[in-house]
Amino acid sequence: QLQLVESGGGLVQSGESLRLSCVVSGFTFEYLSIGWFRQAPGKEREGVLCISQTSGSLNYADAVKGRFTISRDNAKNTVHLQMNSLKPEDTAVYYCAARRMIGCSRSASTYHAWGQGTQVTVSS
Repeated sequence: QLQLVESGGGLVQSGESLRLSCVVSGFTFEYLSIGWFRQAPGKEREGVLCISQTSGSLNYADAVKGRFTISRDNAKNTVHLQMNSLKPEDTAVYYCAARRMIGCSRSASTYHAWGQGTQVTVSS
């Protein structure tokens, strides 16, 4: 069974960094594209970044361009979301999701499994 577990969230001050991790099990990791999504209180879930099977990345949120990067470690079945220069508006629950199709998508409905989420809170 395909499962994802996020970690690395927490409370930080504006301008600081966090690295989120998403560990995947139950499926051949190299066949998956992995997306990070976030949902702030009172807002809809939005796509942030995605990394494809060939490590190509797509950015779906203009607000994080130049600050967030995504990477994958196939040896450890893990995807990382490096978040730098964090802002209070980055506060949200961050979810990773796996997609058993070639390439990335900003559409959450095309992802087949989700993690439980990790809270990121950025204070001003």
